[in-house]
Amino acid sequence: MSNYKIRSAAVVGSGTMGGGIAALLAAIDIPVMLFDIAPRALNAKEEKAGKRLESRGVRNRIVNDNLKLLQKQRPPSIFTKSDLDLITPMNLEDDFEALGTVDWIIEVIVENMAIKRSFFEKLEGVISDSTIVTSNTSGLPLTEIAAGRSESFRNRFLGTHFFNPPRYLKLLELIPTADTDPTLIEFFKAFGSSALGKGVVVAKDTPNFIGNRIGVAVGGFDLSYALDNGYTVEEVDAIAGPAMGRPKTASFRLNDLVGVDIMYHVGQNAITALPDDPDAGVAGGKAKDLMDAMLERKWLGNKTGVGFYKKVVNNGKKEFWVLDLDTMEHVAPTNPKFASLKTARKAGKTTGERIKALVGMDDKAGAFAWNSTAFAMSYSARRIPEIADEIAAIDNAMKWGFSHEMGPFEIWDALGVTDTATRMEADGYAVPDWVKTMLAAGNTSFYKTTAAGREQYSPQSESYIAVESPAGAININLLKAQDKVLESNAEAALFDMGDDVILLEFHGKANTIGDGVMDMIELALDRLEGSANGLVIGNDGKMFSAGANLDMNKIMMSGRPPAEVLAEMIHRNQQLYMKLRHSSKPVVAAPFDRTLGGGTEISLHADRIVAHIELYMGLVEAGIGLLPGWGGCKELLRRVVNPVMRTSNVDVLPHLQKVFENIGMAKVSMGAKEAIDMGFLMPTDRFVMNREELLREAKRDAMYLWNRGYRAPVEEKIYAGGRDKYAVLRSGLQQMHWGNFISDHDLLIGEKVAWVLCGGDLSAPAWVPQQYILDLEKQAFLELASTEKTMERIMHTLSTGKPLR
Repeated sequence: MSNYKIRSAAVVGSGTMGGGIAALLAAIDIPVMLFDIAPRALNAKEEKAGKRLESRGVRNRIVNDNLKLLQKQRPPSIFTKSDLDLITPMNLEDDFEALGTVDWIIEVIVENMAIKRSFFEKLEGVISDSTIVTSNTSGLPLTEIAAGRSESFRNRFLGTHFFNPPRYLKLLELIPTADTDPTLIEFFKAFGSSALGKGVVVAKDTPNFIGNRIGVAVGGFDLSYALDNGYTVEEVDAIAGPAMGRPKTASFRLNDLVGVDIMYHVGQNAITALPDDPDAGVAGGKAKDLMDAMLERKWLGNKTGVGFYKKVVNNGKKEFWVLDLDTMEHVAPTNPKFASLKTARKAGKTTGERIKALVGMDDKAGAFAWNSTAFAMSYSARRIPEIADEIAAIDNAMKWGFSHEMGPFEIWDALGVTDTATRMEADGYAVPDWVKTMLAAGNTSFYKTTAAGREQYSPQSESYIAVESPAGAININLLKAQDKVLESNAEAALFDMGDDVILLEFHGKANTIGDGVMDMIELALDRLEGSANGLVIGNDGKMFSAGANLDMNKIMMSGRPPAEVLAEMIHRNQQLYMKLRHSSKPVVAAPFDRTLGGGTEISLHADRIVAHIELYMGLVEAGIGLLPGWGGCKELLRRVVNPVMRTSNVDVLPHLQKVFENIGMAKVSMGAKEAIDMGFLMPTDRFVMNREELLREAKRDAMYLWNRGYRAPVEEKIYAGGRDKYAVLRSGLQQMHWGNFISDHDLLIGEKVAWVLCGGDLSAPAWVPQQYILDLEKQAFLELASTEKTMERIMHTLSTGKPLR
């Protein structure tokens, strides 16, 4: 049992990374001191204001300025504004001794060995024997950083390398030294995973660790291959993005985003520290000449406004001009197209199937994809056991640190290990002996899934071992391997989660909610009336749900009046959601990421919501010319307005306005904490930091509710503000319309939303049955759906995926 605890922390270095780590800690209610150096002189603004160098505001200016920048970042680094109350600005001259009062100190200062060692030497004089000390270095040797410190200090010291931005990139590399206390490593594995929500990999104390070691090497190869084979910047980024299971930033845009200078120096650090590994960075040739030329011109990417791309305003239109690698001039974009990319996208449902199709193409795109992939697989395999003992550590580092959909060994499995190894060697990409040993023993894949969970091949034991995951974690692949499927159709499935709890999973396109999901809800309700004691609604997709699937083609081809078909659909869905809400057994929703429209509505009808911290939840129907028709209006009134109106002499308008703006402006939360502020989550709901723990925790809540004597909620009435409040809301809409902030049709949509929320034609405020609000929802929905403008918006969104204005 570990005695380590983290109840308070200090982050030393308040730049983008340090501020992001502080925001992450504040999100989980850990008070954090944020340190930086004290200014040596007043700036012009301070001089003009007559401030003195010794004043506290001036002394903490660097931290305070960086906190202001942190709040402006998009996407936001802070989860909610109130988190800032837990971050205390400090400076290293006046407040250094305060570092001795916290449980954990994270150093995030400049990547300079002498400066880091000097800081830790001074730090050791003020901290206690129980203080945990870590460095966020991206590649410097931890053993060398801690050299000269006491044994007690070295026991409590290790590397904790976050990836930027810390809120969104899941990877946390732990880098222990030979002196690090083993129980501290185990503590941080658990704390990093559950408390911080990170994907933790343990790396060896080698230059650039795992993520940067592989990522920089692959990036360097891609650059050299492009230059040597006549590819343009645009061609590479068209190929090396989503088509290869990588982000849209692809290769060159990623360099601009991270910083050309940073990518260059990380690579050069590896080259210098690893003379026997010429692939570790850009060692020479055309690629190094190009990087040197860009550094000389200060073309460092986004931070200087010019890199491989340059923003240009051309005839009043913003464009991103592209660096011509031959002339070193930025030229207008050409948007190159490859037929093979389109073919590969249609080749299969999974990323692995699409990559397999692409690397088999006999054209320029196929050649780049194959050679880049072959190098990544070869280089990664050759780094075991040098940088990590487990292949999953490398795969996870690339997925969690660089947002790749698959790691190199997972891709190799998808391509077929045996045939791909033969092709690699034929093309000059080395296959290490341990892979050949694995294949010779009849083991033809790096991973396999059994009833016990996912397993990986271990080169050390020459057998399969478990892929470590959070204790008790539940995922769909594991349930399938355990033959836990109860029912299934094209859109949804029911699974047995054990302990008499069942899982409703969406798996249609974008996890939209159509007839197939509704059919499965009916089956789930039947089981809740039988032996099942709880239902969890969740899945393992990229998003919880993009919303309702209206299936306009089906409606139009039904041979019946569309309004009649749509009315039946709305009635059925409303009633099924109400049955979920008032089921005799507990229902727990486990939403995450994009939880939109009908996905939000089904979550709002659950007894509890256990959400992932990154929850982008909203009733967005107004964006396509509609309003929530499956109980969303009713539920937000119940959650936001009802509680306050049970107190005497309360003005309903501010609370009603909040609901009206959420729906009418199609607002989406930027995280679970903001969803609480918006009223989507109740005080009884909660969030978890780690997606891998979401289904497990939702199941726990369902079991808890049942075991404590669950009783279905009594159907409460809804407070409706009446026509006077409707007039107030409508007046605000008219003013926005007169100011040209909203269109004619936006005005109509807003009026319908206000009409439903205020109870329609009620002459005075009243508590009304829930069905009353549902009927208003259906009526307003059908009226909007019958308009030409709404149909234009719906069809445009269905065809382009984007809203129409």
